[in-house]
Amino acid sequence: MKIGTVKEIKKHEYRVGLTPKAAEAFKNHGHTVVVEKGAGDGSGFPDELYLKAGAKILPTAGDVWGEADMIVKVKEPLEAEYGRIRQNQILYTYLHLAPDRAQTDALLKSKCVAVAYETIRDKKGQLPCLKPMSQIAGRLSIQEGAKYLERPFGGMGLLLSGVPGVPHAEVVVLGAGIVGANAAKLAVGMGAHVTVVDVNLDRLEYLEDLYGSQISTLYSTPENIAEILPKADLVIGAVLIPGSSTPKLVRNSHLPTMKKGSVIVDVAIDQGGSTEASRVTYHDSPTFIKDGVVFYCVGNMPGAVANTSTLALNNATLNYGLSIADLGVEAALKKDTGLLEGLNVYKGALTYQGVAQAHKLPYTPAADALK
Repeated sequence: MKIGTVKEIKKHEYRVGLTPKAAEAFKNHGHTVVVEKGAGDGSGFPDELYLKAGAKILPTAGDVWGEADMIVKVKEPLEAEYGRIRQNQILYTYLHLAPDRAQTDALLKSKCVAVAYETIRDKKGQLPCLKPMSQIAGRLSIQEGAKYLERPFGGMGLLLSGVPGVPHAEVVVLGAGIVGANAAKLAVGMGAHVTVVDVNLDRLEYLEDLYGSQISTLYSTPENIAEILPKADLVIGAVLIPGSSTPKLVRNSHLPTMKKGSVIVDVAIDQGGSTEASRVTYHDSPTFIKDGVVFYCVGNMPGAVANTSTLALNNATLNYGLSIADLGVEAALKKDTGLLEGLNVYKGALTYQGVAQAHKLPYTPAADALK
C-alpha cells in the first residue's frame, strides 16, 4: 500500500501524521511512504530524516493526496482539502465529525473510507488513540489556564499556587476522564485547590483514593454546577462523549455569577464545547472575554507542543495503521472490532451512530457496511 502524509493546514497546527520512525516502520512492512515537502518541520522532523527512513518527498500536498492509498493525518481535512479526497481512499486521522456537518457531507460525498482516531477502542473498551492527546490537553489546560489568570492576559491577576498567607486558587474540573484526571494532576502539583465534577462515581472515587484531601469531588448535576462555578477561579471543560457532541454544562446564565477575570479552558471544544459561549479559537488569538470571563477554546491545544504530541500520537496510532496497510482496510476492520469502531464513513455510508444522531442523517452499522 502507498501511505502518504501531508503538512497540516489548520491554523497554527504543527503536528504531523507520521514521524520518520513511523515512516520507516511502514517501509519495513513492504509499503511505500510519500511525504509532502516540509510536512514534519513544525514537529522538528526535517525532510532529511524521512529520506533516511526510506520515504519519498513529494513537492506538494496535491501530489501526496493524488498518489497515496491511505492518508495519515493529525487533524480533520479542511475545506481546501475536501476536493482532494478520492473514492475508496483511506483517511486515517482525527475527524470529530459530530459538530462538523460540512466535513461530514464532504466525506460522504467523496465515498472514501474514513477511520477516526478518536473512536477506536482497545480490548478494555478504552480510546487508545485519543488517550495521549487527552493526557497532553489535560496537562496543557492547567498550564494555559494559569497563564491567562495573569492580569496582562485578561485574568484576575491570580497565582494558581498562592503563597503563604494567601489563598490558593480554586480550580474546577468538569469531567473525570483522561483529560480531567491529567488536569487535576497538574493543578494539584501546582498547589491549587481542585474540585472534580462528574457523574461517574467510580472515577470520582479513583481520584479521591489517588489524591486524598488534596482534591474535592462533586457529583455532576445542574444544581451542583451552578453552585460551584461562582467559587471557581479556573474552570476546565473536560467532558467527553466519544464521537458525539459535548453537553453544554456551563450556561450563559452562569457567567454573570462567576468571578470577573476567572478563566474557562474548554478542552472539549473540538467536540462542540462544554459551554454555551464556547467558540473555536486559535493559538495566535486563543482567548475571548464574555461577561468578564476569559475563554480559552483552542481546538488543537496539543499542536502547541508538536514534538511531544506527534511522538505520543504515533505511539498510539502506528500499529492500527500498519494493520490497515498490511491486511487491507476491510480485512483489518473485520479482524479487530475495536478498530471497526473507528470507522466513521465507508464509501458514502455514515457508520458511527453518534455522528448520525448529531446531524440527523441515516446510519449504517459499520459491520453491515462492510458486508
